Amino acid sequence: MDIYDITIIGAGPVGMFAAFYAGMRQAKTKIIDSLPQLGGQLATLYPEKYIYDIPGYPAIKANELVGNLEKQLTTFNHTFHLEEEVLSITREEDVIEIITNKGIHYSKAVILALGNGSFQPKKLTIEGADAFENNGLDYYVNDLMKYAGKKVAIAGGGDSAIDWALMLEPIASEVYLIHRRSEFRGHEHSVAQLKNSSVHLLTPYLIEDLAGESNQLTDLRLKKVKSDETIDLSIDSLIINYGFTSNLGQIASWGLESSRQSIMVNSDMSTSIPGIYAAGDICSYDGKVKLIATGFGEAPTAVNNALHYINPKERAQPGHSTSLYDKRLRPER
Repeated sequence: MDIYDITIIGAGPVGMFAAFYAGMRQAKTKIIDSLPQLGGQLATLYPEKYIYDIPGYPAIKANELVGNLEKQLTTFNHTFHLEEEVLSITREEDVIEIITNKGIHYSKAVILALGNGSFQPKKLTIEGADAFENNGLDYYVNDLMKYAGKKVAIAGGGDSAIDWALMLEPIASEVYLIHRRSEFRGHEHSVAQLKNSSVHLLTPYLIEDLAGESNQLTDLRLKKVKSDETIDLSIDSLIINYGFTSNLGQIASWGLESSRQSIMVNSDMSTSIPGIYAAGDICSYDGKVKLIATGFGEAPTAVNNALHYINPKERAQPGHSTSLYDKRLRPER
């Protein structure tokens, strides 16, 4: 039975940084994630989106941040299990048993870095819409250049929809932003940029119908809210950004104390089950602020306290990173 010191469930930014820090503490570490790639929701949903709340970076694209974290992780020879869903976690004496859809893992401690839990896009509820998915109708944007020179419509009124519209403006031939209200819900600065851009604003309109040939979307019919007025729009692509639903999924049955969509933790990031810790958006405590930067701070707290739990002789306050980092691993100047 191969037992790891720390198993991190979730390979988003917080899970990746937790794994790196665990490596600095010389912990035998494993990462499990249900997605096929590292980076979590950032890599899956918003790879081309700029992030502005990462310390030291005035702005950084999500995929660049994930790339940097991945490069940082290569310092250590961790074990990765991607495309593997955790079904249950149980404590068996001094070992935690993790059962997945592909096997069983054993660990002395576990750190949950699951973000917002399982997530799915809120889909367009129009008959026949499913037939156009990935054939002109998208819920994710993984490659901006896919829309180069095309007529693109985006449906949504929040920050993400506005960001996509502004990023596609110089790439697509035309960009339309469809929103069911007259005003947008995004940050004031983004809304001001939008109004000064060449993006065509179609408000307040709802998508009433879709049409195409050979399952390829080519046309939209929009209906003005509280009116019989309609607009027919020929497009190459439609991006739906109505937000995402998330839930705890299998996590709810693991016996952890939880509240709404979060797992409750103490100040040392410990959960209600000994040996299981949490960091990032999945955990909650009084005064919690859900930012990536917050999760980056919680990750070392979880790692250090998990190692202290495993071995009480280990200090929960290990010192500065320069004292932890093996000289062989330090980057050359």
